[in-house]
Amino acid sequence: MSKRKMFRAMDELEELAALEAMEEQAKDPILSTLDSFFTEGLITEVLHVVKSGKEATVYCCRAHPSQGVAYLAAKVYRSRNNRGFKNDSVYQEGRAITDQRASRAVKNKSSAGRDMQFGMWVAHEFQTLTTLYNAGATIPRPFASNGHAIIMEYLGDQQEPGFALQNVQLKDDEVYPVFELLMDNIQLWLKHDVIHGDLSPYNILYWQGKVTIIDFPQAVDPRFNSHALSLLTRDIDNVCKYFARYGLKRDSSQLANRLWYQFRNARL
Repeated sequence: MSKRKMFRAMDELEELAALEAMEEQAKDPILSTLDSFFTEGLITEVLHVVKSGKEATVYCCRAHPSQGVAYLAAKVYRSRNNRGFKNDSVYQEGRAITDQRASRAVKNKSSAGRDMQFGMWVAHEFQTLTTLYNAGATIPRPFASNGHAIIMEYLGDQQEPGFALQNVQLKDDEVYPVFELLMDNIQLWLKHDVIHGDLSPYNILYWQGKVTIIDFPQAVDPRFNSHALSLLTRDIDNVCKYFARYGLKRDSSQLANRLWYQFRNARL
């Protein structure tokens, strides 16, 4: 076989492999959802499911070598009709939609409106993560998002992801520092007009002696949400209940009211 024919055959094989990969991706809705992240050179392979929750499924992905890390997490949202939040309106209060056409579509609950609302839910979490990460919060680094998913820092290794704090037994010398770190984060978020809204030991991850807080889709802006104080109090109460098991007892209402007073009087 001549070199020209050999190279032509190799090109044809590469094209065939590419077509087969595209066909396989088309069959897999997850790969299709994450297509933009493959194209952008963020990930090269979806390895396994890390967690399947009420609003999304998280996958461990092999990161592209250009990203400087071994793995990245892909959070793929469920459709609005399949999510577990029963009171979306509580969290969405105060979220402005500046485009009048989009606002009407969402209000009328049309098909286009539902799609827009779904995309805004994803965009809201990505923007919140970006704001808080840049402010120094102890959260995963966000890399990119599209209308259905977010790529962010992965916590753990290929075999084992970070553990939910609920299932971790902290060492004696870790208890108070971890509690203080979480309270410092809650204060930092509030300073940047964010309340988590669903904080609990289940969405605080522990890995190699460090904690990282995840899951911000329902985060609210306390300037415009009438439920802000009750959500803040609930977040702090969930944290306090976890640390009470170690004998560290704090008054969650007192802590929340103090932070709220500081927030309302611009003293954070």
